[in-house]
Amino acid sequence: MEGVSQQYPAFVVPLPRPRPANAEPIKEGESDTAYEFYFMQWSFHEKPPVPKTDLNNPFDISSSASSTNPPLATVLFTPLQEYKSRQTFATPYLITTFYTDLATTHGTVLMRGEITPSAASANADAGPDRYLLSQEDAQMLVMMLQRFYLWNVEAKGDVEASPSKVLQTFHEKPEDFKWENLVKASTLTA
Repeated sequence: MEGVSQQYPAFVVPLPRPRPANAEPIKEGESDTAYEFYFMQWSFHEKPPVPKTDLNNPFDISSSASSTNPPLATVLFTPLQEYKSRQTFATPYLITTFYTDLATTHGTVLMRGEITPSAASANADAGPDRYLLSQEDAQMLVMMLQRFYLWNVEAKGDVEASPSKVLQTFHEKPEDFKWENLVKASTLTA
């Protein structure tokens, strides 16, 4: 995932939204699902040091300069509409951080996701609108990250709609990028 994300550090992923009950009737060929698009942006940080195996000296801290661990990574998920209107001042709704401290010694990378609280959450009784994103939506965004950046799993059938092909087209041939292929590639069911 690290190699792919360093090569393609920005992308757009769709988040399905159910059709409102009071919406107009579905027309011929229309889907009953709408999509909200999120801009995702990777950022890489210093490599963490490999943990020492010598337990006799807990204060002996190794340098990160010679670390064999991958760099720490952060992914920001911002609604595309918010990003288009505010650009670098846009508020990310979800921030995921990949902690690679145990990658070399244990083959494990820990991930933490933080959902941004809404301005209304300062009120102690904020209720369901306490955060800018629901936990279900945050989980879906992380699943989209895995879908497009873990290339060992490909979509069956339509090669143009495979997750890796859509990501590559987005960066290498933007004039050929089709949002319809993005939506097809983001489908999580077989």
